[in-house]
Amino acid sequence: MNIPFLGHRHPKTGEAVLPADPEGVADLLSECELLRSQAAEAGVRLDDSPASLEALDQMVPRWRDDEEILPWLGNDAGFYLGTVIVRTVPGAAWDIRPGGPVVRLASGREFDVVASGLEWAASGVPELSQLYAEVAES
Repeated sequence: MNIPFLGHRHPKTGEAVLPADPEGVADLLSECELLRSQAAEAGVRLDDSPASLEALDQMVPRWRDDEEILPWLGNDAGFYLGTVIVRTVPGAAWDIRPGGPVVRLASGREFDVVASGLEWAASGVPELSQLYAEVAES
């Protein structure tokens, strides 16, 4: 898959090559429109802070009754978790992979935040704030 705004593939390895504007990629991944609208309806303000992850964890999960919304919301929750990590944990950055974006820490450790967001949307476990705390400790 070649999505121009996410960069192009390296001709030999097939790995994604980030565009010259990683901040633009971060802004794009931080949109999370569905999650932001659901949060706003619940009176939760998403300000890209760790505290906003705690507020999301407290929301009543009405989306679990809608099989169409659930995966979209899970993706958004993962992107939002990644956004908070990238914006608040020193050295954290998005890394676009063929399987989807991951967050890479300065230590080299990587987190599939989208998978975590999908788990959270489906069951509430693990909590987004708990995941953030584990990543921030690393």
